[in-house]
Amino acid sequence: MRKLILQMQMSVDGFVGADGDHHWQLWEWGDDSAWDEELKQDFNAVFTTVDTILLSRKMAQEGYLTHWGNAARKYPKDRFYAFAQRIVEAQKVVASDKLEASPWERTRVVGGDLPPEVNALKQGEGGTIAVFGGAGFASALIAAGLVDEFQLFINPAVLGSGRRIFDKGGFARLKLIGSKAYASGMVVSRYALAG
Repeated sequence: MRKLILQMQMSVDGFVGADGDHHWQLWEWGDDSAWDEELKQDFNAVFTTVDTILLSRKMAQEGYLTHWGNAARKYPKDRFYAFAQRIVEAQKVVASDKLEASPWERTRVVGGDLPPEVNALKQGEGGTIAVFGGAGFASALIAAGLVDEFQLFINPAVLGSGRRIFDKGGFARLKLIGSKAYASGMVVSRYALAG
């Protein structure tokens, strides 16, 4: 069975989204990034096994695929944008009951009940599946027990309030499978289900 990895940027106090227009993430969409070279290199290494990306409709429509498609053409030699090329090459699946067809290359839309769709995807052929989406989408996947590994990118920021991903339910125990601190102040912690 294929593994589903949820990657999320998170604050030290456990929020994945801020109330209001606060810029707290070290990496936002755009050319400016406070990620150090080692973090970029390690992040890209994760994607050597990823061949499918599961996206929320909102993430897809807000420009995720367009942004990374443009980035792959704009910065072909930058290690930061090796990720962009992987996004372009991977198969993409957008979960949506509102979209009927995909306007993006290598992308299909799935609708209906999320757990059966994701389980069918996990049982198919291929490599690792990476998930990108907002707090609500991540929370739904977590509550349904669909996530196999969490990769939490802990930013050196305290928000005090905002959106969380474990509000709808979670797991009693997770097993730490790796944690690394970077010069930029980011700490990446990886967890799998315990037992």
